[in-house]
Amino acid sequence: MRILLLVFAFTFQSLMGRAQPAAPTPLLRNLQTALAHKTTYDQQRQQRIAVLTAAFRASPANPEARFGLGLRIYEEYKAFQYDSAFVYSQQLTQLARQLNSPEKTELARLKLAFILLSSGMFKETFEELSRIRPVYLSRADRQDFYFLQARAYSDLGDFNQDQVYRPAYHARALAYADSALRYSRPGSYEQLAVQQFKTAKSGQLRQGLALYRQIQRLPQLTQHQLAVSASTTAYIHTLLGQEDQAFALLLVSAAADVKSATKETVAIFQLSEYCYRRGDLENAYAFIKEARAQATFYKARQRQLEISHISSVIEGQKISIIEQQRRSLRLYAGAVTLLALFVVAFIGVIWRQLRKLQRAGRLISATNQALQERNQELGRLNTGLHEASQIKQEYIGYYFHNNSQLLDRLETLKKALDTQLGSKQYGAVQRLVSGLNIRQQRQELLRGFDAVFLRLFPQFIPQFNALFRPEDQFQLPDDQLLSTELRIFALIRLGIQDSEQISRMLGYSINTIYTYKTRVKNRSTVPNEEFEARIMAIEAV
Repeated sequence: MRILLLVFAFTFQSLMGRAQPAAPTPLLRNLQTALAHKTTYDQQRQQRIAVLTAAFRASPANPEARFGLGLRIYEEYKAFQYDSAFVYSQQLTQLARQLNSPEKTELARLKLAFILLSSGMFKETFEELSRIRPVYLSRADRQDFYFLQARAYSDLGDFNQDQVYRPAYHARALAYADSALRYSRPGSYEQLAVQQFKTAKSGQLRQGLALYRQIQRLPQLTQHQLAVSASTTAYIHTLLGQEDQAFALLLVSAAADVKSATKETVAIFQLSEYCYRRGDLENAYAFIKEARAQATFYKARQRQLEISHISSVIEGQKISIIEQQRRSLRLYAGAVTLLALFVVAFIGVIWRQLRKLQRAGRLISATNQALQERNQELGRLNTGLHEASQIKQEYIGYYFHNNSQLLDRLETLKKALDTQLGSKQYGAVQRLVSGLNIRQQRQELLRGFDAVFLRLFPQFIPQFNALFRPEDQFQLPDDQLLSTELRIFALIRLGIQDSEQISRMLGYSINTIYTYKTRVKNRSTVPNEEFEARIMAIEAV
């Protein structure tokens, strides 16, 4: 009977195993983690946009400044949301006309053509490209213009899937890529990206893999650049029949897209196809839903059409598997019933064994009790240490907050005394008012905060400077402990994340605080979205 029981158990586990997805790899877990936090990444991009749009609306009388700000807003939107990018490309066109600048006019047209292609509007893309006069573009923008031409013909050929016209489209794409290379800076990401595009289209696949290794070694490679190059390299691996390598790079590309809040992307859509072919229906369904959501959010028309086909296939397969699982459950129910009969036969044997185990259990229980008491004691010690550290941090915040309130009261008192003087109450009151120096008191408060903070975080400045290149590190005079920028991030290290609260403590406007934070993050070698996490990792004494 024991053998029969084992056979049933093995059969049950085998049937259940067929419905389980493969164990996730580190790259897959990294993508799943990124997707779980995608709202945070989207909010970070939206916060950057909010700061820029506020500045854009605040400078209606300066078309030159508005054009520069509009260009930065467009860059934030171009891979994030088509509608808003289109609106700002129109704004750029109007400003260029207002400035009577042919250079800016052609640049605005180039930006419009880019998002038209990203949205799948091929006819409008080619019409806009045909109107552009490259002679008015800078060298870098000419490179973008010719590479956009190459991408447009390549994407059109891939979308049409027509063997008569497709070779001609790809030939024109390669010709425009050659033109783009003439304007590319040697050794730059842009040059390597165009070269990799050419290798994928011309069949020089091994060379394309080597170019990806060069791109990986570039300094300050952005998440978006990593996503694009990894996706292109995954395509090359697919052409070489190396499915595992392609799948791994698509995971890298999709995670980078999520972290950079990029919605105009193909990596996660292609991942769903790979998972479907591998039988991992759970991830295939999750990724196709995310791909559909991204395409809808961005309004990428051709991507929505591509997704709709594979989505219906995956959802149909999911329904089929659910039905299969229902039939399997009936089989499992029968097997469990039979197993239950065998279990009853073993109850007597198990009962005798349980009595023996109870005696051993009492001994183990006593041992566990002693261990638990020791663990509780260690837990109390750890709690005490944690609380002591927390008290230190809260003390600084409390001290700084109370002193800020004191300064506010002093300022209120000064106003009240001025009012009394206006009522002709002179003498000692006037001298008292004249003796008040709010600026000096605030500076003393800041110096006191600096001293207390640096006693608790003596390595703050060296660890903060480690996030910057040597030439961008903060060098302070001997008589100054912290600068304004360092104080802002010192408060963040103490857990004060609200920019409005920081502005009140330091006596600046909230826009000034945003400006300081943005300027510091842009100088750092750490990606903006990771900067504050690195600040929070700085250790206290």
